[in-house]
Amino acid sequence: MAATHTGHGHTRSTRQQWAGGLTVFAGVMLMLAGLLDLFRGVMAIADDDVFVSTPSYVFRFDLAGWGWIHLVLGAVAVVVSLGLFQAAFWARVLGVVIAGLIIVANFLSLPYYPVWSVVMMAFSALIIWALCVARPETSYDVPGDDG
Repeated sequence: MAATHTGHGHTRSTRQQWAGGLTVFAGVMLMLAGLLDLFRGVMAIADDDVFVSTPSYVFRFDLAGWGWIHLVLGAVAVVVSLGLFQAAFWARVLGVVIAGLIIVANFLSLPYYPVWSVVMMAFSALIIWALCVARPETSYDVPGDDG
């Protein structure tokens, strides 16, 4: 008679692989978003001619001020992404928070660089999705532990 395989152990392993893969995906995306935000901050602080100012926008802020905000958010995002590569829980929580702040900062800086702001908001939404969907298993089998 043929043995029946329930697949329970295989499903758990697959879930762990998906959770790990999504966490690495979020880490890479957050690293990229952080680096791009760092570069954007430097450009804004240097008053680069890349940025366009829309005079009739509801939110009007100093370009150099936004540059510093993007620079700090980018630096924190890079540090948090390094924590995601270590699968640290604090990095998952801070990753969602930082990605949310990047969305808000890019929304408020729409008049200076509209297309790139929308791209960064979409990037950050993917990061939040990946960090919220991936749920690593809370209990792991220890080899040799029968008990």
